[in-house]
Amino acid sequence: MDALAVFWFILVATLWTGFFVLEGFDLGVGMLHAVLTRDEAGRRAAINTIGPLWDGNEVWLITAGAAMFAAFPGWYATMFSAFYLALVLLLVGLIVRGVSFEFRGKVDSVRWRRTWDVLLTVGSLIVPLVIGIALGGLLHGLPIGADQEYTGSFSDLFTGYGVFTGITLVALCILHGSTFIALKTTGGLRRRAGLLARRAAPAVGLVVLAFVIWTHSTAGRGVLINLSELAAVLAVFAAAWLIGTGHEGWAFTATTVAMATTVVSLFVELYPRVMVSSTGSAFDLTVRNTASGHYALKVMTVVVAVLLPVVLAYQGWTYHVFRLRLTTEHFRTSAE
Repeated sequence: MDALAVFWFILVATLWTGFFVLEGFDLGVGMLHAVLTRDEAGRRAAINTIGPLWDGNEVWLITAGAAMFAAFPGWYATMFSAFYLALVLLLVGLIVRGVSFEFRGKVDSVRWRRTWDVLLTVGSLIVPLVIGIALGGLLHGLPIGADQEYTGSFSDLFTGYGVFTGITLVALCILHGSTFIALKTTGGLRRRAGLLARRAAPAVGLVVLAFVIWTHSTAGRGVLINLSELAAVLAVFAAAWLIGTGHEGWAFTATTVAMATTVVSLFVELYPRVMVSSTGSAFDLTVRNTASGHYALKVMTVVVAVLLPVVLAYQGWTYHVFRLRLTTEHFRTSAE
């Protein structure tokens, strides 16, 4: 197997992981912004914790899709054909989220803002659920023929494992988002976010435990879970303890690790396949039979080696600039 093809599989997995690590807390904040506080100032404070970050974080999703298209055109074609309607729903969720950020403050009306709050919450829920169903389907298996064409229907996408993968990612986003709000705010909003994280973490831990066991079983790897799967479970319970002791920064680090290792575990169990065929193992899509040519992979590797460090440095600087906590009182004063 071409070493560059393996490298690009790892890079694609890394990009998907980066998307959920960074956009995961954005999605969590979107789901929780209207739950943690009843007043407009609190909601504005919650939303503004991700205001300078959310659009940059979403770029990781585009980059992950582009990397699949360039490095594994066979995988990209089959997956995006199978999940065509699901991708339309995903785009609707992303568009609704983006529009909500921009439009909720355009009219001084409680009803107007509440409408956009609902749309922001729903859009933030749809995104990890739909992507989770899609990623879960890669490992569980979908009807794929000998010509690498998807042969099923829309209903075939909703496997039990795929839906549970989506639920797991939604749960992790909620925990990730609550620790981020606790890290980035002060006062009552900070306390409520911390309390929610402490109460939600045990349930999320059980969901993640069930997910990693199911993932390991689906991949047919035996009884014992691997290190990334074990780390995912331990990180969730570590977050519960850390947020309870007031260490919001370390708690957010723990939920970051939990999110990253959960996504990584799926790709670890998937390799060397990229998409399992429920029709028969002979029709599985693999790193070998879906990769681009060696020269194309070589050129793309050079481009990534030059540009990726620049992107990471820029995004890291953005997080540094907007590192301070937000206070609800500031938004209450400005609203008045």
